[in-house]
Amino acid sequence: MAVQKTAKGKVDKRTKEGKAICARMAKARAAAARKAAAKKSATTGKIRKTASGKVDKRTKEYKVMCNNLAKARRAKNSFANRIKRLFR
Repeated sequence: MAVQKTAKGKVDKRTKEGKAICARMAKARAAAARKAAAKKSATTGKIRKTASGKVDKRTKEYKVMCNNLAKARRAKNSFANRIKRLFR
């Protein structure tokens, strides 16, 4: 079955086929937007910095970095690590 076209040659959106095509295109656009948003939110290894060159404290990357540093500080003084340092 051929898809009906308008006088300009575009797909007629008033037909059943045209509406199905529009729905598929909208679904594809939404999926592409989700994929782009996921890619943008993923850590790319480049941390945003302020004009002075310091790490921007408002970003998600900074907060993750702070959590990792805090974990490392806690682990440094753990009982197991203190025992390891005694017997080196």
